[in-house]
Amino acid sequence: MSDFTNNFWSIYVAVITTVGVLGCLVLLWISGKTQAMTTKDNSTGHVWDGDLREMNNPLPRWWVGLFIITCLFGGVYLALYPGLGSYDGALKWSSHGQFDSEVAAGEAREAPIYEAFAGKSIEDLSKDQGAMAIGDRLFMNNCSQCHGSDARGANPQGFPDLTDTQWNWGGTPDSILTTITQGRTGVMTPMAAAVGTPEDVRNVANYVLSLSGKPADPVRAKLGSEKFALCAACHGPEGKGMKELGSANLAAGIFVHGPATEAHIIDQINNGKTGVMPAWEGKFTPGQLRVLAAYVWGKGGGEPAAAAN
Repeated sequence: MSDFTNNFWSIYVAVITTVGVLGCLVLLWISGKTQAMTTKDNSTGHVWDGDLREMNNPLPRWWVGLFIITCLFGGVYLALYPGLGSYDGALKWSSHGQFDSEVAAGEAREAPIYEAFAGKSIEDLSKDQGAMAIGDRLFMNNCSQCHGSDARGANPQGFPDLTDTQWNWGGTPDSILTTITQGRTGVMTPMAAAVGTPEDVRNVANYVLSLSGKPADPVRAKLGSEKFALCAACHGPEGKGMKELGSANLAAGIFVHGPATEAHIIDQINNGKTGVMPAWEGKFTPGQLRVLAAYVWGKGGGEPAAAAN
């Protein structure tokens, strides 16, 4: 009921619910007191198929008792639990509260397991079979939907391969931990208007291809090198990206949202792209985040810890 903007709807729901329960009891009482018009044989006078008569028999007592118990149960339930508008109930129960308590209980049971990993670095955890078994389960249950069970991502859906060396925000253990914990949002803005004509865009696309040694038109690549100065603000003068901005290393020739082709790069320049890696700190404990980071780093991609900024 937290979506209600005033008390009217809360009161409305409470009144309708209460009247509904009481109305059932009143209806039962009235039906028990009302005498139907019957004939001498206790039938209502309605006859079908010649001899099938509708009798005026009272409701079975077990049914009446069960009906009353149900209504009483509903009243007690509404007094103890939420159900009457914004009334929280005498027990103050909520689904959020139950969820939080169950999560806290689960974390308390698992705490001793992660305490054994507390003194180890992420690099050391990546060599610990017990930690990696836990990391595998965490990854399969939460990360594989996007990055795949083999962590090789999905192209052109925009899910990066975690087993290669292309890490826009840095692939050191600490950088990976930060990415998992806080999430990332990468934005490639549409640049067609700034670059110029469609021919200029095509020239820049060929220059980008040439940075990684991909097949490109050398004449167009040379023409596009001058316009690439607009892109260098984010990707750097050599197109190797900037981890501070999360900009891609174009010299690596790896494109998450499509193949390394002129058409794809032109589309990226014209329309831009936004990629989002959600933050997981609200779901995982610090210990789980470290184990998960170690598992991802241990898949073979990323960068050595010594390369940390």
